[in-house]
Amino acid sequence: MAEEQFLAVAVEAAKNAGQIIRNGFYQTKNVEHKGQVDLVTETDKACEDLIFNHLRKHFPDHKFIGEETSAALGATADLTDDPTWIVDPLDGTTNFVHGFPFVCVSIGLTISKVPTIGVVYNPIMNELFTAVRGKGAFLNDSPIKASSQNELVKALLVTEVGGPAKKQLEETSEASQ
Repeated sequence: MAEEQFLAVAVEAAKNAGQIIRNGFYQTKNVEHKGQVDLVTETDKACEDLIFNHLRKHFPDHKFIGEETSAALGATADLTDDPTWIVDPLDGTTNFVHGFPFVCVSIGLTISKVPTIGVVYNPIMNELFTAVRGKGAFLNDSPIKASSQNELVKALLVTEVGGPAKKQLEETSEASQ
């Protein structure tokens, strides 16, 4: 019963944050920089506040790790055995700023450091991905699964520049200025 409740509350939080994203998608954005290519908007912050407040209302004893909160503090949060919600309130901020519809709300719950609940919601394309550990993954309530393709040449591979490559891109850009 608890997993279904966790999932329902997370979906509700994601959809509420999605409304904020949808409302701001076609408007002028106030953009700040966390790095040369790492952006944050008022929408990111508003969504994280909304999500955390919603989750805390239902689960006041849980822990929380948020991308914007951690970035603002310049720190990383430690993952403990306590139930912990991990949130990226507006995943794809650069896409959001440029009006590209690949944006989403990402909410996960770990229990004893084990990923247990996952919700990814793209409010622009109205796609809701959900998963509960051991119970499968769904797109808009229809079951989904990974491709059975085992030959890379026949597979679709999608990636983004992130992590060390992103840092190197930032340093290169700063050096050229």
